[in-house]
Amino acid sequence: MRAIAFADFGVAPRIHDLAIPVPAAGEVRVRVHAASVNGFDVAVASGYLDGMMEHRFPVVLGKDFSGVVDALGEDVDGFAIGDRVFGVVTKEFLGDGSFGEYVTVPAAVGLAPLPEQVSFTEGASLGLAGTAALDAVAAAEVTDGQVVLVAGATGGVGNQAVQLAARAGATVVATAHTADERELVTRLGASAVVDYRDDIAAQVLAAYPAGVDAVIHLAGDATALLPAVRHGGRFSSTLIGSPEQLPTDAATVTPVHAHPSAATLDTLAENEASSHTAVQVARTYPLEQVAQAFADFGAGTQGKLVITIA
Repeated sequence: MRAIAFADFGVAPRIHDLAIPVPAAGEVRVRVHAASVNGFDVAVASGYLDGMMEHRFPVVLGKDFSGVVDALGEDVDGFAIGDRVFGVVTKEFLGDGSFGEYVTVPAAVGLAPLPEQVSFTEGASLGLAGTAALDAVAAAEVTDGQVVLVAGATGGVGNQAVQLAARAGATVVATAHTADERELVTRLGASAVVDYRDDIAAQVLAAYPAGVDAVIHLAGDATALLPAVRHGGRFSSTLIGSPEQLPTDAATVTPVHAHPSAATLDTLAENEASSHTAVQVARTYPLEQVAQAFADFGAGTQGKLVITIA
């Protein structure tokens, strides 16, 4: 199969011709139709996870995927050959990624049916970003009538978080800079916009002197955002590993470690199928242009970047 992989640390990812993987017990093999770019993928390609996770070379990149089940390992229940699926590669080692024509994944976690109403391009964009957004909004305990700041609103996770918070009845303050970014977050449900190139907390406090009820921190300096949350409020973050990294007595700080359980993925799929939320796909690329997709990701995007494979 054709896949984007790197053969060793310090070697740039490129297209490799690899053997088609065989699903182990409890796994399914997916014929990949699309995959999306995440910061995790860029970090792996850059060697940042050397010493942190086992690498099985050649390491095929990619976490998110959508496609069709084409083989079953032993002891797999709930999936059949021909099923449309999407999800996140959740293996404890790096090597079996989704930037290729096939990927094998556990059936028990990181995999869910993809409704017919949801395209493969959309499905490939849902897994990691959608899970992080759902978990971050849940950690912030967003409810009707609250005021919530979403920092990092223009990215894939932020797009989902803005919509989820707005659908929950919150007044959403979103970060954006350009006119296009402001139009995007407003269309997704933000009631107010603050410029992430200026002092975000100062802008928020100018409009809400007591602070907002919750901050959903997806980008930027957490310490600089902390003054924006009211006393007794909540601060959920995908960028810190423990509350001790952001010590405060004024708010409850909750780190978010996205876990793509079957139930979470089912919720994401239903939200997309019912138009409760809508994933924002900024661009698509063929497999041969993954390097360009990574460069565009690093420059900043309004939504998800998707690799189309079949």
